[in-house]
Amino acid sequence: MAQIFDRSSNFLTRFSLVLSGVILIALGVTLNYLQRSPWVTRQGQRPAQPVPFSHKHHVQGLGLQCQYCHTTVEKSSYAGIPPTKTCMNCHAQIWTNAALLDPVRNSWNSGNSIVWTKVHDLPDYVYFNHSIHVNKGIGCSTCHGRIDDMPLTYQASTLQMEWCLNCHRNPAENLRPTSQIYQMAWTGPSKDHPVWCTNSATTPGTPTAQLVNCTTKDPDNEGAEIALLDTPRLGPQSPQFHDQKIWSDPGGAAVETQVPVNQHYVKFTDQRDLGKYLIVQYHIRPPRQLTSCETCHR
Repeated sequence: MAQIFDRSSNFLTRFSLVLSGVILIALGVTLNYLQRSPWVTRQGQRPAQPVPFSHKHHVQGLGLQCQYCHTTVEKSSYAGIPPTKTCMNCHAQIWTNAALLDPVRNSWNSGNSIVWTKVHDLPDYVYFNHSIHVNKGIGCSTCHGRIDDMPLTYQASTLQMEWCLNCHRNPAENLRPTSQIYQMAWTGPSKDHPVWCTNSATTPGTPTAQLVNCTTKDPDNEGAEIALLDTPRLGPQSPQFHDQKIWSDPGGAAVETQVPVNQHYVKFTDQRDLGKYLIVQYHIRPPRQLTSCETCHR
């Protein structure tokens, strides 16, 4: 019987199979990079807004705190967009004729809300609770980046599921004392800048994270400043506190506080060690307990 195919057909067949495999692999790698690229995630993009609001000007320049505008940041699943009235508290007195603030004045006069373009826009099927992250020791800059240094707001992280899972699998890298939640420049403890922490006795109705007291000054030395955030004031009759003392806050104003006594402070010079301590104190669930998809997907 005559030979139908030439011997070179064997080479062409093998080459075609190898080439097809290379093309499929290259296509998969390309699609993988594409779905992680800013073109898909919008990471680093600055969407156009009706008013070119500058966090850098308001936070670094004027010293406004996050909670002044984002009033529900510690209480709700949404950080909240400030109403026009919040803007007009200041801009009814300053920059009253600035053209770039026309949308703000028009909103105030008409009663219609300003239509902002959402920067951190999660898919509709994703449930994210802002308050639980803030009250469990996740700082603003962990997710939003150095937003206090942004003239125009942009998305600093990818916000992809992989990014969320990396944090939940190893939360120790990102946990911090609640007193440092709004500290954008927080870099964690180091040998040159240690942190001392202790925990108070469990108080009904008080979040576990707020029972951890941390300070950047050696508590064994007189004048140590105890860092607390939204911790309920306990009376001097409490066995955990002695008489009130007067310290000075960073702005120089006298403030009244109560210093815990008979508590053991732990010194930390590494973020990972501090994070592991806070995981226990904050009662953070380990990854193996986050098995339900409904935790994030609704």
